[in-house]
Amino acid sequence: MFACPQATAGFFAGTQGRPSWRKAGRDGRLGAVAGDLVAVVVIPGWLVVPAVAGAWRTGAATRERVASVRSEERIVWHADRVAERDLDAPLSRAAASAAVADIGWRYLLGDLAVSVPVGSLAQGSAVAAAAVAAGGADADGHLRVDLRPDRVELSVQDRKAGRATTRDTELAHRIAAAVARLGLAGSGRTSAESPRPVQALEVAIDAIDIPAIQPFWRAVLGYVDQFDGDDPSYAIVDPAGQLPAVWFQQMVAPRPQRNRVHFDLTVAHDEAEPRVRAALAAGGRLVDDSHARAFWVLADAEGNEVCVCTWTDRDPPEE
Repeated sequence: MFACPQATAGFFAGTQGRPSWRKAGRDGRLGAVAGDLVAVVVIPGWLVVPAVAGAWRTGAATRERVASVRSEERIVWHADRVAERDLDAPLSRAAASAAVADIGWRYLLGDLAVSVPVGSLAQGSAVAAAAVAAGGADADGHLRVDLRPDRVELSVQDRKAGRATTRDTELAHRIAAAVARLGLAGSGRTSAESPRPVQALEVAIDAIDIPAIQPFWRAVLGYVDQFDGDDPSYAIVDPAGQLPAVWFQQMVAPRPQRNRVHFDLTVAHDEAEPRVRAALAAGGRLVDDSHARAFWVLADAEGNEVCVCTWTDRDPPEE
């Protein structure tokens, strides 16, 4: 549940059909709503309503014409109620990152991740058990635990959708609180604070005919498709979640002078620039930074390439 100052909440019931929505004015008037029970919150100047996919949608009402309420629509107000969020709606990268920044977690490739230093497998087992207990019924479909003698790597994501949702951000907060009750906390988020901050590795293969080569790599690695669908550029992944994903980058013509396989290393947004500087200081070469802060292309002394990637600047501009 959520509350907002100066918000007017209500439930609107239409006469028939599926839920839909119209516009609201600064005074809180709502346009015609047809369908089953639809939850909305009207804030002065803003309207929050369910979008087609079930997520909450916001829009500046001052930029919209007010639609009058048609008399045939039945509108029922419950001013003392507050509308519920859709916990399973995918979050933008920026929203997911911001939602967990204050608890030391970081957003990586659709995952919310943290590394908790421990002194033994026994202590790590306690961390894992606390995380599972905090996850409750959501643990199986969202939580992943990698247990080592010196650390426990925790990540949450809607595993079916392959995206971070509001449910995942709330789960991360519950797990962080459970870990804190054990007297522990996540390690530093950057290499200046931790010898091994959270990160995720992918392998990218350039190809002209992706459907012709993807089955080979899926078979030889024992991988599966990451998502259902016809898009051949989707990654193939280790079903056990232990080895890096492999994805395929479309080429339009052969590039014999360029490597056809490269690494994509995703790090926390505040780790990327220090990592790039460290790589350059170690003998690397900057190939391309025109897409920074989304990614930097680096190469070793013989031209083998790696992209240092973050979530930053990948979301479409907000309207």
